[in-house]
Amino acid sequence: MHLEPITWERMAERLAAHLDERTTPRDGGPWLRVAVDGAPPAGTGTLAELTAAALRLRGRSVLVVAAGGFLRPASVRLEYGREDVEAYLRGWYDTAALWREVFAPLEPGGTGRVLPDLWDPVTDRATRSPYVQLPPGGVVIVHGPLLLGHWFPFDLSVHIRLSPGALARRTEEPERWTLPAYERYAAETDPVSAADTVVRADDPRHPAWSGLPD
Repeated sequence: MHLEPITWERMAERLAAHLDERTTPRDGGPWLRVAVDGAPPAGTGTLAELTAAALRLRGRSVLVVAAGGFLRPASVRLEYGREDVEAYLRGWYDTAALWREVFAPLEPGGTGRVLPDLWDPVTDRATRSPYVQLPPGGVVIVHGPLLLGHWFPFDLSVHIRLSPGALARRTEEPERWTLPAYERYAAETDPVSAADTVVRADDPRHPAWSGLPD
């Protein structure tokens, strides 16, 4: 895979221009859905917010949704302990709620009424955030880890890749138990092949990317 050096700001501009040119999502509906996938040290939220800002300058309505706002309650996440790799892979993120509250409203004929987050992992309570009405032509950017492989209907997916060594170096000690989960994600889901665009970010100051799909 050929990777081209680029800045995060330029990457966001290129992504925004590409999305702004797309008039029809893959399912024919009026809303675009974008993934920025990567482990927490990859900084998916930064690229998501930069892309959202660039789209807003083009007059597009954008909602950024963090996967971390759709964690399951602690009683479910931690049923098998605080450091269970299988539970982290399969049970920490409420994919059913993402389908129900984010993707279903954006299907053809949907309401466009999206819930930006559901659960606060700090307080372990529902966030009670209000729904956001996304007008036709709007864009939802979902960012966070382990997003690919669930059949979410993304119109464009970006995977920010860290080599195993870089991921280990940039993962804080209390979270290092998650490293085997990302090894399995790479092996079982193969996000590098699944994503439309791949970004290498071992050195966050000097990212490189595979460019945009045709």
